[in-house]
Amino acid sequence: MTEDKNDFYNYSLLTKVAWLYYIEEMTQKDIGEQLGLSRIKIIKMLEEARIKNIVQFKFSTFDRLKIEAEKKLIKKYNLKDVYIAPSFSNDDENNTLSLAAAMYIDDLIKDNTYISMGYGKTVSKVLNNLANLSEKDISIISLTGGVAPYLPNNQSKVFNAKLYLLPTPLFMSSKETAKNIRKELAVKEILDMATLSKLSVVGIGGMDDEATVLESHILNNNDFIKLKMQGAVGDILMHFIDSNGNLVQSEIEEKLVSTNLDDLKTHENVIGVAAGREKITAIKAALIGKYIHTLITDEETAQLLIKGENFDE
Repeated sequence: MTEDKNDFYNYSLLTKVAWLYYIEEMTQKDIGEQLGLSRIKIIKMLEEARIKNIVQFKFSTFDRLKIEAEKKLIKKYNLKDVYIAPSFSNDDENNTLSLAAAMYIDDLIKDNTYISMGYGKTVSKVLNNLANLSEKDISIISLTGGVAPYLPNNQSKVFNAKLYLLPTPLFMSSKETAKNIRKELAVKEILDMATLSKLSVVGIGGMDDEATVLESHILNNNDFIKLKMQGAVGDILMHFIDSNGNLVQSEIEEKLVSTNLDDLKTHENVIGVAAGREKITAIKAALIGKYIHTLITDEETAQLLIKGENFDE
């Protein structure tokens, strides 16, 4: 299954490069800058596209629709890039999305790259996939407290990544404790390091019953209901936002040890990884709030975002 997903990603990237060069008439240099690849790499990929008969008199319907959907999302939300992975049912969809994101990121980075990563199930899988498949030296900086999501999972055979983690829980017992913890030198150093990383990876949480903050018991059901009543439609780094992408002020917010959203906006390239009908409103809010520069999602989610549909709970 992993080989099939690798093949899909590589084929999709070849198609995208060929489309930009032959249809959009972009230069090899401009394509390389947009996708984070060298000009030599672009030349080799164009040759491979010709060998594999990707470049013919016309693009296949599937490839054309996928690339058109990516272009529409880039234009609609003023994004740097969009990558659409195939949609699968059940748990396989989340695995496919995280693997696609790991491959996308691996193509962007070079040796000794520092990557800031957020909190959540999907991002944790992205990290483990990246640490397994990448042959480059990478360092991961946590954007939030809470150590467990950043550690190797039981499916990680080889974990090639150095970790720089915030030595705190994500959610403190009181706002006073959280305020004092954030003043600690060890915490400030990690947060400062995160601002200097070349790219950041975040998940986007929804407000459904399977939300990470509920499943991990960080918040209880009553806290969750209160946030909904205050207009929260989802979260980024556990900062809850409304449908316009504005921060929802609450007691929860004051107890967090997490990179704040204003600081996140200053990061060089924030990649958001999220998919699913239950997250549409949250993803849309994150895009409206301009917290991310690149979106990695699946086919179904992409089409719903293009149509502008909401699925509020």
